[in-house]
Amino acid sequence: MDQASPSNVFGLDIAAHLADGALGLVMQATGRSIRNAAAHAIRAVGVALLVIAATPRPGGGAEIIAPKKMRALGTIDTRFQSYNVEMVEVTGGRFWKPYAQGDGRRDRYAYRPPLDLANARLRKLAAALGPAYLRVSGTWANATFFADTDSTPAAPPAGFNTVLGRTQWRGVLDFARAADAEIVTSFAVSPGSRDSDGAWTPDQAQRLVDFTRSLGSRIAAAEFMNEPTLAANNGAPVGYDANAYGRDFKLFRAWMKRASPETLIAGPGSVGDAAPPSATGIHTRDLLAASGPGLDRISYHHYNTLSPRCGMHDDPARALSGDWFSRTDVALAVYRGLRDEFEPGKPIWLTETADAACGGNPWDATFLDTFRYLDQLGRLARAGAQVVMHNTLAGSDYGMLDERTFRPRPNYWAALLWHRLMGTTVLDPRMASTRAIHAYAHCHPATKGAASALLINTSQHRSRAVTLAVRADRYTLRARRLQSASVQLNGTTLALTDSDNLPRLPPRTAPAGQIRLPPASITFLVMQNVAACR
Repeated sequence: MDQASPSNVFGLDIAAHLADGALGLVMQATGRSIRNAAAHAIRAVGVALLVIAATPRPGGGAEIIAPKKMRALGTIDTRFQSYNVEMVEVTGGRFWKPYAQGDGRRDRYAYRPPLDLANARLRKLAAALGPAYLRVSGTWANATFFADTDSTPAAPPAGFNTVLGRTQWRGVLDFARAADAEIVTSFAVSPGSRDSDGAWTPDQAQRLVDFTRSLGSRIAAAEFMNEPTLAANNGAPVGYDANAYGRDFKLFRAWMKRASPETLIAGPGSVGDAAPPSATGIHTRDLLAASGPGLDRISYHHYNTLSPRCGMHDDPARALSGDWFSRTDVALAVYRGLRDEFEPGKPIWLTETADAACGGNPWDATFLDTFRYLDQLGRLARAGAQVVMHNTLAGSDYGMLDERTFRPRPNYWAALLWHRLMGTTVLDPRMASTRAIHAYAHCHPATKGAASALLINTSQHRSRAVTLAVRADRYTLRARRLQSASVQLNGTTLALTDSDNLPRLPPRTAPAGQIRLPPASITFLVMQNVAACR
């Protein structure tokens, strides 16, 4: 969207709901359709770690976690767990206002200077999640002018809203090297990037690709534009439709094959097609029909809801409900169906996601959102999605890091544990999760023959019993309050050390036999001698 026209583009009307790519979210479906879609997805996949009783059996019995029954289901990309740094964070500009800065309903934006990508703490914490993809895109990228000069103009030329300078892009590339991250981006599609007939021209994109290559770097993957389904409020020319997109995408594809054949073409980067589809946006089906085949990766965006900045006020009590978690399944099913119809067999990437569009919900910086974050990773890996890019690394309330201090929020600690414990081989013991316990398993990323199980107890008041067939290393995340900005691992509050290093994350030994999962807790269990992981 064009942040330069807040009175027209970001009003509390349906256009605002389109702003961050969220119209037609899963939350708009009827309760029955959500339940039916979720049940269908779970039956179709059928790959959770184990069936765990919603309550312990009489006599204290529980279901057994038996590593010998685990089998490999499939694999995910080595950069499966990835993240976004929005283009507006690189250039500086008006981005979603943090709740701590006041009422976001009157003015939902606040100016931010460019993100300090040279910050040692930021680089250290990002590197701990590598390898990853770093996506620099977002709504603002659609109208960003790349100034291919050493001196950056104070204002963009006509047809653009923001300026990206060489120094800023060089900083992105340096950060990516330090963080072991590959660059994913998109290009300007605003009126300034077009010829006299209104067709897209590659001049700006060519300059960015050439400058990137001159610094010894590359763009690993690119989407033509950010969220073409929301083109009417997303920086594209007035009246932009699926036919215009099809024309432009064909030009983009032909140029990309000449200019940067090593770059994967991802797309369409849509949002808002979950039932009921948007009545005012462009449908992904129409985009794919108009553009024809030629994608290397099918990409889409998904948010569970809109934040209060865009007029939605969800009850945080819903954040642990089956409905909330199942929205991931419903959205994936829509785009997987479109993939199967138009680009069969192509890998699926979720290139932008968080709990709430428009900068995140008030609880997204707390432990409460960690349940959604890890459950989403587990569900999507189990279903075969190859990459998940969280929005954002360190911007607004949905950032994994505080944008002022770069100190970790609960989702960062969860991301770190996932990165260290959940490898690229997804396991399936042919048993399903229950409503109370969500269960996932992967081979360990570093220890041959080891597997990690992720057990999420969504009940706020009841512990759950499971029985281990073998000894395990246990990592349990809890918080004193669900909406706490800090999180405990095995009873110890996680924080950086005095020397600004990550702390040790030691497990506790869980002997074979019954263990209990506390209310509202997340537990990783690492077990040895798993045949499927040898």
